Amino acid sequence: MDLGIQGKTAFVAASTGGLGLAVASALAGEGANLVITGRRGEEARCIAAELPAAAIGVEADLCTHDGLTAAVAAANARFGSVDILVLNGPGPAPGTAAGLSSADMSSAFDLLLRPQHALVSSFLPGMRNRRWGRVLAIGSSGVAAPLPNLALSNTGRAALAGYLKTLAAEVASDDVTVNMLLPGRIATERTRCLDQAAARRRGVTAEVIEAESRASIPAGRYGSTEEFGATAAFLCSGLASYVTGTALRCDGGLVRTL
Repeated sequence: MDLGIQGKTAFVAASTGGLGLAVASALAGEGANLVITGRRGEEARCIAAELPAAAIGVEADLCTHDGLTAAVAAANARFGSVDILVLNGPGPAPGTAAGLSSADMSSAFDLLLRPQHALVSSFLPGMRNRRWGRVLAIGSSGVAAPLPNLALSNTGRAALAGYLKTLAAEVASDDVTVNMLLPGRIATERTRCLDQAAARRRGVTAEVIEAESRASIPAGRYGSTEEFGATAAFLCSGLASYVTGTALRCDGGLVRTL
C-alpha cells in the first residue's frame, strides 16, 4: 500500500530509541525524509545514516529552548519545511497523585506539554500554508484510562490531549490532521523500566510483573515496536486525511472501553 508520503519530511522528536525510533523507521520505509532528534547526538547521526531515506541526525534536548530552536533550524536548513511532526518524549517518574508537589506538577507540564506546543508552533504555519500536514503525538493508554502510580504522566498527557483535540478542529479545513496514538504495553526500554519499578515496589521479580501484564492483555502479549510504527505511519499518511482529532489506542485490547 502506498501511503502517499514519498518525499515528505518528518520531524520525529526523541527518535533515537523506543517508540520514536519505531515511528521514524516506519516513515523512512515509506520514503519520507527524516529528522532524527535526541540527546545522544552520535546515536542520532548513526541512525540517520542507516535509514533508507534522506535523513539527518540532530543532537538536541527538546525540553530546552536552545535545544528545540536548534533542532527546528537544522530541519528547515536541510529540508526547507516539515510536513509531518511526531511529538514524543521521555515519560516522567512514577508516583501517586496524593504525593505530588507543585514542583512535580510544573515538571510534568514542562516535559509533556510545553515542548510539544513549541514544536507545533514552529511547524504548523508552514503546514497550513501548504495545505498539507500531519501532527501525531505519541501518548499513553493513560489518556483513555489513567494508570495507577503514573500520576504525572496521566496529568501531563491529558493536558496535551486537550490541546491537540482543540487544535485539530481549528486546522482541519487546511488539510492538517492532528491525532494521538496511545500505546499500551509495547516492548520498549521504558516498559521494561516500569515493570522493574513495579517489581521493586511489590518485592517480586520483573518476570512476575510481565506475566501478570500479559495476562491482562486480551492479545496475550506485549506489542512490538514494528506494529506501533506501522500504525503511526498510517496516521501520518495521505490515506488518513479524514482521520483527525482522534486518540487511537494500539494496546492489544488492554483498555476495556470503546
